Amino acid sequence: MFSVEYPYVLALIGIAFVCLFFCQEKNFSIYFPHSEGLKTVVKSSQLLRNALKFLILSLSIAALSSPIKTENIVLDNSKGYEISLILDASGSMQENNKFAIVKTIVVDFIKQRKTDKLALSIFADFAYTAVPLTYDKKSIIKILSHIDVGVAGKQKTALYEALFLSSKLFKDSQSKEKIAILLTDGRNNTDSVPLEVAIKRAKDNEIKVYTIAIGNARDFDAGVLKKIAKDTGAEFFSTNSSEGIKDIYAQINRLEKSKININKYEKKTYYFHYPLSLALMLLFLYFWQKNTWILNK
Repeated sequence: MFSVEYPYVLALIGIAFVCLFFCQEKNFSIYFPHSEGLKTVVKSSQLLRNALKFLILSLSIAALSSPIKTENIVLDNSKGYEISLILDASGSMQENNKFAIVKTIVVDFIKQRKTDKLALSIFADFAYTAVPLTYDKKSIIKILSHIDVGVAGKQKTALYEALFLSSKLFKDSQSKEKIAILLTDGRNNTDSVPLEVAIKRAKDNEIKVYTIAIGNARDFDAGVLKKIAKDTGAEFFSTNSSEGIKDIYAQINRLEKSKININKYEKKTYYFHYPLSLALMLLFLYFWQKNTWILNK
């Protein structure tokens, strides 16, 4: 935004205009007959000199007013997290519309993590990474909207494989805050990755794994989920209601809140040298024109 630091100085331009054009110096005059042509030349030359003087003064005053361009610079030192969302999409998640309910709650969670990088992993018969770590929340939400039960099979629950695969996303991460949120309604029933190997991979990458069990307690292995959470320095949650799921994600959101430190400052660029340089150029032109007129008299 362009402005001037000392706007009141600009009032001098009006004073300069009045003095130059309405406060003329009265000199002794000698009138000659038939001198109308000379008077016209003198008047024209005087008008040019006054115009130059007015421009010189105006530009000098403009320089004194200190024209500047101000820019607001924002330094966002957000301490963002890297979060992997791991969702069970096995056949049992189709019961009571559980997967659709979870998707709605997860979308709300994603929208709240404004300064974080997020990833999305899905598991059932096998695990796969739907979205690697990214700041693009819209893409995650869009892809999640197209994911449904059956996209990774319906018969099994590759929970340990999902944890192992998700942990690999953080292999080259430099973030100090890495978490995973693993949601399931069942027990691991594949032998693709041992539990201890999956936990070790998470610990090696310094990932806190929050585990969430939903549905009937007889359907999931609370002991395993508690172990995963405890060994990685996180917490285990369980619920059998949609409100409970929503509350759990809200709790995790509060527990792992990003610290945002935004610094603002103004960057000022000064432009006084432009009108000042132009004023000096016109001043030389004024003296040249005045001397030329005197020599030609």
